[in-house]
Amino acid sequence: MNKQCAEWELKKMLTVTELARRSNTTQHAVRYYSRKGLLRPERDPNNDYRLYYEHEVNWLRFVQQAKHLGYTLSEIREIMHHADHKESPCPRVREILQRRIKENRQKLEELLNLQHRMEKALNEWEDMPDGIPDGDSVCHLIESFTNNFSDIN
Repeated sequence: MNKQCAEWELKKMLTVTELARRSNTTQHAVRYYSRKGLLRPERDPNNDYRLYYEHEVNWLRFVQQAKHLGYTLSEIREIMHHADHKESPCPRVREILQRRIKENRQKLEELLNLQHRMEKALNEWEDMPDGIPDGDSVCHLIESFTNNFSDIN
């Protein structure tokens, strides 16, 4: 009877392909998240296939939603760990997102500054002739711009 119960349980489980299809993702993603510890497959003793419980569909969808919001796999693993231990992950979820928003604003500002420098350089170079490297100069366009630009990082 015990063997029959185990076989019945295995029949209710999902293969990598079934989990991927039901979660609207790829088999590669299922295997990757399994290697990273975000999904916890069992092994079929008959053929060593990875098998997943039904609730792994929800875990996988959660991983996809969290990634869509910018969480890293490490952060997602931490969030899932809290949930596994019946602890609210919500304070940590908010904290991570608040920090990420601040980082993103800083990166956006840096990108806008870069965009401005690029546009300014291109505008300055518009009427400049092409130059030929002479041993002391590689590209006079870049060199002329950086020599006049005091905000180099």
